Amino acid sequence: MAALSALLAALLWGTADYLGGTAARRLPVISVLGAQQLIALLGLVPLAAVIGAFDEPQAYVLPGIFAGLTGMVALGAFYRALAIGTMGVVAPIAALGVVVPIALSLLDGERPGPAQLVGMAVAVVGVVLASGPELSGRGRGGAVPLLLAGLAALGFGAVLVLVAEASGGEDGSLGAIVMTLLTMRLASVCVLTVLLVAFAPTRGVEIGVRRGDLPVLVAIGVFDVGANGAYALASQSELVSVSAVLASLYPVATVLLARRFQAELLGGVQLVGVVLALIGVVLLAGS
Repeated sequence: MAALSALLAALLWGTADYLGGTAARRLPVISVLGAQQLIALLGLVPLAAVIGAFDEPQAYVLPGIFAGLTGMVALGAFYRALAIGTMGVVAPIAALGVVVPIALSLLDGERPGPAQLVGMAVAVVGVVLASGPELSGRGRGGAVPLLLAGLAALGFGAVLVLVAEASGGEDGSLGAIVMTLLTMRLASVCVLTVLLVAFAPTRGVEIGVRRGDLPVLVAIGVFDVGANGAYALASQSELVSVSAVLASLYPVATVLLARRFQAELLGGVQLVGVVLALIGVVLLAGS
């Protein structure tokens, strides 16, 4: 069940990234980020009230705030890196964020079995290859997109660790998960609001959101918060290192969606990556 939850998180994150990347081509990045965070927050408040989550112990507050702020910065850096850099260089670097929760979990005493360790290694290599690496090593934009992609990787990895911590691990509950997600969105919405108020009038930042954009933005918000929830649920009943690897397979979903709906051709390296990622899933889920 935990493996299925983590894979669901990967599917939802991959779909959200696909929709978010498409939306960011015609809308300001801050608009895409702000809309998805606000929509998720508006949905989580009544959910928390219905299930009585506001009565949960408040151990989620600090890690939830840090996860929200870190995730917002990481996603903004990732979108910006994609805008000014080469996707085949940026995406594989960002995908390496999964190394962060693996390393921290192992240092914290987690001991995956031999099959799980092999599965992790195979899955991580598969994700990087499926992201479409630019094997020539040349990309546009110079060093800036590389630095932004590295920042995104660290941020994405940190979010996986913080969400698992905030949701309470094996002792966590559904209420803890919901309050973690709500705290994350509240923190990011507050910061984005301050940024908009501070910079929009002086620097000509435009929101640029039209009524026709709302369905896509709603979908991004729903898929993103659903992914976080599914990952938090998985981390409560499985090793964080294993859950993080399975949830980090989201680039595979993004690549396959781009292939299906935008007729983007998969290169040989990407196909190998997809196959390796699937092999890694089998090893992790079956062990």
